Amino acid sequence: MADGAPLLACYNSSESLDSLENQRPAATTIDGTLERYVDGNCRSSQLLQAIFVSLAWAFDAQQTFISVFTDAEPAWHCTAATCPSFGSTPCGLPPGSWAWDFPADASVMSEWSLQCAGSAVVGLPASAYFAGCLIGGLLLSTLADTVLGRKTMLFFSCFTMSLSAALTAVSPNLWAYAAMRFLCGCGRATVGTSSLVLSTEMVGKRWREKVSISSFFCFTLGFLSLPALAYLNRGASWRTLYLWTSIPCFFYSVLIYFWINESPRWLLVRGRRDEAIQALKRMAAANDRNNAITSSFSKLIVEENASDIGVFSAMKMLWEKRWALRRLLATMIVGFGLGLLYYGMPLNVGNLGSDLYLSVTFNALAELPSSLITLFLIGRVNRRSTTVAFATASGAFSFLCVAVTAEPWQMAAELASFFSACTAFGFLLIYCIELFPTCVRNSAIAMLRQAVVLGGVLAPMLVAEGRKRSFISFGVFGVVVCSCGMFVACLPETRGRSMCDTMEEEESKQMMNAS
Repeated sequence: MADGAPLLACYNSSESLDSLENQRPAATTIDGTLERYVDGNCRSSQLLQAIFVSLAWAFDAQQTFISVFTDAEPAWHCTAATCPSFGSTPCGLPPGSWAWDFPADASVMSEWSLQCAGSAVVGLPASAYFAGCLIGGLLLSTLADTVLGRKTMLFFSCFTMSLSAALTAVSPNLWAYAAMRFLCGCGRATVGTSSLVLSTEMVGKRWREKVSISSFFCFTLGFLSLPALAYLNRGASWRTLYLWTSIPCFFYSVLIYFWINESPRWLLVRGRRDEAIQALKRMAAANDRNNAITSSFSKLIVEENASDIGVFSAMKMLWEKRWALRRLLATMIVGFGLGLLYYGMPLNVGNLGSDLYLSVTFNALAELPSSLITLFLIGRVNRRSTTVAFATASGAFSFLCVAVTAEPWQMAAELASFFSACTAFGFLLIYCIELFPTCVRNSAIAMLRQAVVLGGVLAPMLVAEGRKRSFISFGVFGVVVCSCGMFVACLPETRGRSMCDTMEEEESKQMMNAS
């Protein structure tokens, strides 16, 4: 991107337009202009929009972990005096000798009598959801970088996720239920990516890290809301829980469509200069209606032609540039390891023998200090070494879950492992934002999240097997996350760097650093 005049300047209404237009521009890049724009009195509405965009992560968390409650195996009791003991499940007991503690429709397991089903059948809905996330991400991830943009992609994803979650509530059988979960996963695939990229591109460097971490807080909020909703819904149908989580998401998607602005950075990179100016004017009008605006693009050269954009052009650029492909593969390998543990641990808490509502609440609460520590450390430590350290710690604590047998200590080790994985994942996402330029950033982060989701696809089956042998779940989690975490060493350090907008700008920066 060539040097250009400021995209937006804020000034007092008593000053004339002519005097401002004769002033020398203080910022010559998109990133510099946006950073100046959020300083001082010109930031409140823009930051509010960025935080509202981050709220999508709350609905993401609800749909991701809702199966912990809807698909849980309910408590049961013997009804006959001669009821034999068959362990923790009623499978094999004579009909009429036992009964569920709650009504049959309180859980998918009890409504469709899955107590004797194999691990593949029991884990099918959860695996279908993560498979949908994987397929949806592969098909939709590049659209936010190419034809749709960040805002439209976020609206489409949230709307699809809310609609499919509502339809899940009327599933007549397990197969329809799994199909709706697959569709929900397809819609959800780009929610987090579009939200994270849009929110960080709406602000300058000063606020970017804080806005990124607000997404993690929103995810924690959504995760924490689940045990509360499930506890209020205990004894009622599992279908009600899907309705409670889908309706707010629907209204949120409507607000996204009518209130949120598209990323000016993406509009400009795609050659849509007039729309970028209008988006910035709307931001300024919302911030201070007494301020006047002057926008000068006379020296700005947009290097990309919007007519040459293809659906997979961003992926093509990532594939053709060796440095970009190397970074992408390294981040995806690390993401796969973290995803296996990140999604597997909350699903696995039912195997610890502790109270399900309390265990899930503790896991959700573990995300809060993780976000706070990420907020505290992100500006003070290197991304590469910190991500490796937390990934290794996560694997070590997962091994400890196998070694200890006392329930309180096992629960503590599980929480420590999950906390470390959350922190490593938070650092990895921010790291990925800084590693890739604007023209491919959404696609790169989407591919990272697909690798994370791929770990989530395998997690439910490992959890189902872990009910019999704990090493199959906790042990495998530890081996994979420790091994994959080492690939962070292949990535360059990005602490303190400004974001680039084009591949050429990133390559120029690499050459300057090398010299």
